[in-house]
Amino acid sequence: MFEDFLYLLRRNGLKVSLTEWMSLMEALEKGLHSSSFTGFYYLCRCLLVKSEADFDCFDRTFLQYFRDVPFEQEVSQELLDWLDRPDVLTDYANWDEEQARINEMLSEEEIEQMLQERMKEQTEEHNGGNYWVGTHGMSVFGNSGLSPKGIRVGGQGMHRRAFRVAGERRFRDFRGDNTLDTRQFQVALRHLRQFSGLVDLPATEFDVDNTIQDTADNGGMLTVRYKKPRQNTVKVLLLMDSGGSMDYYAQMCSALFQAVSKVGHFKDLKVYYFHNCPYNHVYRTPNLMSADALPTDWLLSNLSSEYKVIFVGDAQMAPHELMGGYYYGRDRQRDPDTPKCGLDWLRRFRNKYPNVIWVNPSQRPSWGQYWTQTYDTIAAIFPMFPLTVDGLEAGMKKLLAR
Repeated sequence: MFEDFLYLLRRNGLKVSLTEWMSLMEALEKGLHSSSFTGFYYLCRCLLVKSEADFDCFDRTFLQYFRDVPFEQEVSQELLDWLDRPDVLTDYANWDEEQARINEMLSEEEIEQMLQERMKEQTEEHNGGNYWVGTHGMSVFGNSGLSPKGIRVGGQGMHRRAFRVAGERRFRDFRGDNTLDTRQFQVALRHLRQFSGLVDLPATEFDVDNTIQDTADNGGMLTVRYKKPRQNTVKVLLLMDSGGSMDYYAQMCSALFQAVSKVGHFKDLKVYYFHNCPYNHVYRTPNLMSADALPTDWLLSNLSSEYKVIFVGDAQMAPHELMGGYYYGRDRQRDPDTPKCGLDWLRRFRNKYPNVIWVNPSQRPSWGQYWTQTYDTIAAIFPMFPLTVDGLEAGMKKLLAR
């Protein structure tokens, strides 16, 4: 059954074994797809796809093979037609301060549940309100509206306030070359496990693979093997750009902080923030309040060179901030060795730490030479990697290279 589908998956690069394919046939025979086409899709994906990075390839292949089979949409076409209103301009007279505060307090789970309820109730087009799925209002669903958060349904992205787009192919984001979102930080950081160091300790950890191999080699006579425990000896200094052009990536950077701080792959983790470039101070919080400031000199003096340094930022600022004498100050008059600009500070980090990378959520600017100056200058100092699955993995390999 569906033999052509198997061969198409293989031609498109998915390594599906005969064992996996026969497991799918057995699952279909047992009715594990619940006799639905959607259930069949999820069953195929569960049994045939080995990595989240292959989800998009699988999905495109699935759509190619089953292109004539009708799909159930999350949002009806009738509702999407109602929401297609490019002729109507946003009316800021619809702004409601009290409704904005209410919407801000709603959790994503509450908004998801409310959307499901509204779609069951709604029978006609609505625009400018705060309850139904519509446009140009204070509702947390629809498009072209004024709510500070919500789910975009139809239309085009405008203010980047939506936390989700209804009906979009979420698994597309798992492609290795796509920018990371909240879920994918957890996926990408799993790659760090293979870079953990084997410390010089007695072999006390049960070695399953070699035990099986040696037992087989000895004709079935059980031969237990042990290996040295794997312990991470990596110390990381994470420095994150905050504010300005980085506001667009604030949610992504917050997710990165949460993921890095919880994965437990590092022996020690220090996190500080800066704006555009680490000048004479870094900060303990992304708000960059003076009460949370820490002298950069202190950081460089007290964190040893064994730390692996990760800068996260878009490398975008006025060129004079990075390369000019904008930050001379009185310290420069007292001590001529005091860095005079952001570039001097970055060079200090490069000279102190042999393992340092820059991870960038943004692509190189394409709107003029002026705006590429700081990007290119920083990329010439540090190895720069895109904030993607592939980019993060390549960055970690570079960072942890001996």
